[in-house]
Amino acid sequence: MPKPLPPHGERLDADALLVAMTLAEAMPTPVRELGAEAARRLFATAPPDRPLTPLDRVDELTVPTRSGPLRARAYHPPGPPAAGPRPALMYLHGGGFVLGTLDGVDEVCRAMAARSGWAVLSLEYRLAPEHPYPAALEDSFDALAWLRGSALEHGIDPDTIAVGGDSAGGNLAAALCLRLRDLGLALPASQVLVYPAVDDAFARASWREFADAPLLTSADARWLWEQYVGTDPEAVDPYAAPMRAASLRGLPPALVLTAEVDPLRDDAEAYAERLEGDGVRVTRIRHSGVFHGFFTEVGVFAKTDAAIDDVVRHLRGVAAARAATTSAS
Repeated sequence: MPKPLPPHGERLDADALLVAMTLAEAMPTPVRELGAEAARRLFATAPPDRPLTPLDRVDELTVPTRSGPLRARAYHPPGPPAAGPRPALMYLHGGGFVLGTLDGVDEVCRAMAARSGWAVLSLEYRLAPEHPYPAALEDSFDALAWLRGSALEHGIDPDTIAVGGDSAGGNLAAALCLRLRDLGLALPASQVLVYPAVDDAFARASWREFADAPLLTSADARWLWEQYVGTDPEAVDPYAAPMRAASLRGLPPALVLTAEVDPLRDDAEAYAERLEGDGVRVTRIRHSGVFHGFFTEVGVFAKTDAAIDDVVRHLRGVAAARAATTSAS
């Protein structure tokens, strides 16, 4: 007798359907009931002995921050050394502010570096509930400052550094851009937001339509959010929930990627619309047939490969625009 389809199975492509069915068996208990420690053990992944995208150079780094040293990993594009410093993407992993590690995004960082020609710095920021808001944002802020200050010694162009991330990492990237703008500091070259968590209202239609979506349900998303910011909506500011910002004007150009079957989908797409409305150049792409989390699963979803190519095209366009501006001046 065939197994019943998981929720929204009829909307998933073949890769996503297979993963959804596997997850249903492997995760009979919701994340919110497992708790942080058990969920971390369940989701812990070690990189394979032979990565799908081998690189000539991957550096394990320690980044100094106000809270102490943090682990980071720098991925250098393959091939001969560049004639000059390279552009770089500072990447912030997802995991609902509670989960996530450097290893969990190792393959996607390798792929982005190999295909784009950009260096990628992946940061292991502090996690909630042990370190609630604004710990992760402070870590991201300090890491970007460090990267800019030490860029040349790592072969990186300090004037062409973008920030990006998936889910919670997308939230941090968006919030970091807002914070830098409000402080009058140099902005990143771009922001790469992959199904970012940007609103704390949980009110748009996708929260109801995909409340029982694979991997991330609406109830689990709310629980993860509460570990990060608590349960008092009055305590939430725009650097926790970027949709709360009075204006998004003056922010860096953005790429916003979303998944069709995802409670966060409508919030992320509404944020992209607000960016456009406030004069920010935005590329919006929705990937059909997949659910939250697909972006980092290299070799599992065909749509992962397509989404990485979206990021690569965007980063190459940013670099080309920067180069044109520099040569014109």
